[in-house]
Amino acid sequence: MKAGVLYSGGKDSSFMAVMLKRLGLDVELCTANFGVYKSYIPASKSAKALGFNHRVLDMDIEILDETCDMILDDGFPNDGIKFIHENVVENIACEYDIIADGTRRDDRTPKLNINQIRSLEDRKGVQYINLDSFGHKSVRLITSNLFEISHEKSNRDNSSDYEVEIRTLIDEKGGNSLDIFPEHYQTRVIGYKK
Repeated sequence: MKAGVLYSGGKDSSFMAVMLKRLGLDVELCTANFGVYKSYIPASKSAKALGFNHRVLDMDIEILDETCDMILDDGFPNDGIKFIHENVVENIACEYDIIADGTRRDDRTPKLNINQIRSLEDRKGVQYINLDSFGHKSVRLITSNLFEISHEKSNRDNSSDYEVEIRTLIDEKGGNSLDIFPEHYQTRVIGYKK
């Protein structure tokens, strides 16, 4: 069975990838890109360090554009990030037997609810897996023993999540992404623990 893991290069999606590989699945790490900025590069480096195939998903810029408009209208990123995630999941659901991501129990967004998951699985004939039974403390405990992890202030060159291209396009549209996205720190897996 082939599994596509939505991959940011962080500890959560890396943990998911390793779990699925240990089950004997053919795992491919997938990072969405909308062509505004090469945000996939950090994820590509993390995937290589862990020995996984990495695929850049060339996504329609219209989805990113609509996401940014939604965020600018709201003045808050959550609904826009949820929208972009739902579109990426739908986009790759026809290509894999299993779709997975690193969303955890305590994540607010992006996150599919149970009805969206059931609908996706029924409509597309796939299995969807996330880390919903894991909280951030459990993931931190497991991943700190599994991976070498960098912890840096989030910026466009150390992250491969949706936020990078969203920030870039918001700024290009004349908005100020610093007013919308709070300063935060990003983890990125740089290899296995020795």
